[in-house]
Amino acid sequence: MSIRFKKDVFSVSEIASLLGLESSCDAKIRSITTDSRETESGSLFIALKGERFDGNDFIPQALARGAAVIAERMPEDLAEDEAERVLVVKSSLDGFGKVAKAYKDRINPRTVAVTGSVGKTTTKEFIYAVASARFLTHKTEGNFNNEIGMPLSILSMPETAQVCVLEMGMSQAGEISRMTRIATPSIAVITNIGNSHIENLGSRENICRAKLEIIEGMPDDGWVILNADEPMLFAQKGKLKQNILFVSLSNPQADYRALNIRECEDNTEFDLVAGKRVVTNIRIPTIGRHNVYDATYAFAVGVLLGMSDEEIKRGLVSFRNTGMRQNIYEYGGITLIEDCYNAGPESMRAAIDVLAKLADKNHCNSIAVLGDMRELGEYSKQLHMEIGTLVASKHISHLITFGREAENIALGAINHAYKPDNISINTNTENPTATARVVFDLLGRGDAVLFKASRAVKLERVIEELKQLIDAKPIR
Repeated sequence: MSIRFKKDVFSVSEIASLLGLESSCDAKIRSITTDSRETESGSLFIALKGERFDGNDFIPQALARGAAVIAERMPEDLAEDEAERVLVVKSSLDGFGKVAKAYKDRINPRTVAVTGSVGKTTTKEFIYAVASARFLTHKTEGNFNNEIGMPLSILSMPETAQVCVLEMGMSQAGEISRMTRIATPSIAVITNIGNSHIENLGSRENICRAKLEIIEGMPDDGWVILNADEPMLFAQKGKLKQNILFVSLSNPQADYRALNIRECEDNTEFDLVAGKRVVTNIRIPTIGRHNVYDATYAFAVGVLLGMSDEEIKRGLVSFRNTGMRQNIYEYGGITLIEDCYNAGPESMRAAIDVLAKLADKNHCNSIAVLGDMRELGEYSKQLHMEIGTLVASKHISHLITFGREAENIALGAINHAYKPDNISINTNTENPTATARVVFDLLGRGDAVLFKASRAVKLERVIEELKQLIDAKPIR
């Protein structure tokens, strides 16, 4: 990806200084890219090592196009004017982060960082909606929440930004530590501690430690917003240098506690105990108790930004979800809950709860189309079976499983007295048509269907196949 600036923002010599190097090259930088094919005169090419390619192998091509380069080695036989445009560092990724940090420090926005096992993207979007009600606000786009994507997100920030909202994901310990030292947030949110990436980290305790790395780039007078309903996070009370605010749906010791939650067809209203005052009739344009958590984190951020209750409420109403995350809509006489971007045990449970409540309210059949939750390691079978158990306990009408863990989800349901006749299993993810046909044959007008799986399953293919079937033969 390339970031193009409206004007020159650095010279090669300035970037060299950021990296602890010396250079007399005064060439100006107007764009930054991690793809050598997108380089041109005025570009800065970051030569990163990936799983399949090593950007250092493409330095000559970038130089030939007139770019400057941050690299981990100096190619041989370069002309003098080319060599002066190569800045050699121990780690190109670290160098990239230093450039991003310098750019952010110039703009100096209030920076909010969000992490957590589940809900970080939705929380980021809620915070963006709230902050945008008063401030010029920039946010992480898409899934640019890793060690490459976050610097790109920072560098794409307009110079007029007053607030910057950054999402930080991770799959290994140490990643959030490196990102937060670039972002230097004054406000951080940790939504929860779940089982995502437990295959890599080994335990929920290790996941918690990895998420708490977010404070390592914060000032001592910063604010950390934590979920008081997660025991591991509530246990941090009094242990951090930074100020802590707790958010809850049930803990009376929390600083912000949502109550009187009222779910309607396409929105949710709730009241909020915020310190010594009560804010009533807060509305968000989505359903599910898990979204109330995310909105409450955003409310707390808005208060820290100096916003009024009415400004915050106006921002929450303007929230829009992104991509394939819990998008609820009607198609051909049925209600689709499309949530195919990611899945962990916590978000899977929340989605099933939304389906059950929607079906109960509309007095319709419910169909859960569930795929794999990835990166659960030795816990995978147990956690997939627990999801099947939940489907049975929520009295979901039909369970359709799709993926390599399909049988374990089904087994969990059957062990909880769910009727095998109401289950369809497809372990072949290369045949989404078969699953779409099963769903179509079950549908009646007004029914509700949930699609939920990790991104790698590509469950959206089943949705597209189903829509084609509905278009060809409308549901009656």
